[in-house]
Amino acid sequence: MRNIAVILAGGTGARLNLELPKQFFKVAGKTVLEHTLDIFQKHKKIDEIAVVGHPDFIGMIEDSVNKNAYTKVKKILFGGNERYLSTWSAINAYEDCNDCHLIFHDAVRPLVSDRIIDEVIQALEGGYRAVDVAVPAVDTIIQVTSADSEIETIPDRSKLMRGQTPQAFTLQLIKKAYQSAFKDPNFKSTDDCGVVKKYLPAEPIFVVKGEEANMKLTYKEDTYLLDRLFQLKASVFTNWAVTDFTGLKDKVLVVFGGSYGIGKSIVDIAAANNAIVYPFSRSCGNVDICSRTSVAQALKNVYQQEGKIDFVINTAAVLKKEPLMNMDYEQILEAVHTNYLGTVHVALESFSYLKESQGHLLFFTSSSYTRGRAYYSLYSSSKAAVVNFVQAISQEWDGFKIKVNCINPERTHTPMRIKNFGNENINTLLSADHVANASIAAILSEHSGQVIDVKLSAF
Repeated sequence: MRNIAVILAGGTGARLNLELPKQFFKVAGKTVLEHTLDIFQKHKKIDEIAVVGHPDFIGMIEDSVNKNAYTKVKKILFGGNERYLSTWSAINAYEDCNDCHLIFHDAVRPLVSDRIIDEVIQALEGGYRAVDVAVPAVDTIIQVTSADSEIETIPDRSKLMRGQTPQAFTLQLIKKAYQSAFKDPNFKSTDDCGVVKKYLPAEPIFVVKGEEANMKLTYKEDTYLLDRLFQLKASVFTNWAVTDFTGLKDKVLVVFGGSYGIGKSIVDIAAANNAIVYPFSRSCGNVDICSRTSVAQALKNVYQQEGKIDFVINTAAVLKKEPLMNMDYEQILEAVHTNYLGTVHVALESFSYLKESQGHLLFFTSSSYTRGRAYYSLYSSSKAAVVNFVQAISQEWDGFKIKVNCINPERTHTPMRIKNFGNENINTLLSADHVANASIAAILSEHSGQVIDVKLSAF
């Protein structure tokens, strides 16, 4: 069965009071529609994409598809004034496709996860012909009288959920449901699963657990929340314990900060899997990432020796856990230069080599990046800067096929941590090898622009 994602982008944005519909609102460097299309374009189980848009904005959709080379987008269809008419437009466009699933998703839900899409498709492959996505209702729901807005009843919240998208169906089922619906003179629709439930009541509808981050851009206030969610966007891989790194064979990997801690583990594991590894660090006396010239010379030497560079990883960082006012200015400069400017230097000097190889650049942040904490002022703020930097250049370099990501490990047993925290129960900490495995899995992935959480619970 072919999995066809139908992106419903026919809204006019009246509730946002914007000049353009909300699917063209820009956040994190791209339009909301482009972020949504990115997800389905990159998902391995999506075979084709159709976009259904308002006739007045089809040209803008076509421009986005061409600019971003969305190769899976095969149809750009005219939608109707009501959502159900856009669904019907897609059903008609694929009426001759007897072996396909239609996976309907709101264009203005740009943070839908791969996990949700995976589970929707798994439910279809498992025999369900209709699938919904929903999250539990956390607020008390009241039903009011239509006349005077008094409470009529309070339903049991434990059985209530809030619907999201995608909603997915076999083509024949959703077509049959709408054909029945159109015979009803009182037909009203809010979503496609509702049509199936009303007009094909015997058909079971499987519910995939949604996520709060899979929000729908509806009101102006949502734009601020969406912007923040993109800033904090993270991926949690579930296969960090994998040790099959055959994809490293004969690849050239440069690791800054490669003489101790996580960097040293990356070097050892990569070398054991037949990568060609070049470690550099200040402690070895050969490279200081605070110096752009030093970084440039290191990469130049590797390229002259190997003729290519496939991956560049920077694990180098410093942490001085103490109040800002207790730090001398030299310590402040070292933190800023190493944790932030060092990141910029590595990116600048890696660009030409990774452009040639269409390679991968990997940086590191810390769980403290989401909120500044006492005793971590420089570390937290510099690690937050790294996240914003990664998200920005991943978009700038997407056209060059360079992948840029950021590892966000939980507390990890490393020399730097020992210096700042002393002895801890190592059973509560990630090991350097745990994080190294995750880092290598990341550079072998197709992810880009992600903050990749690495959690002890994944191992």
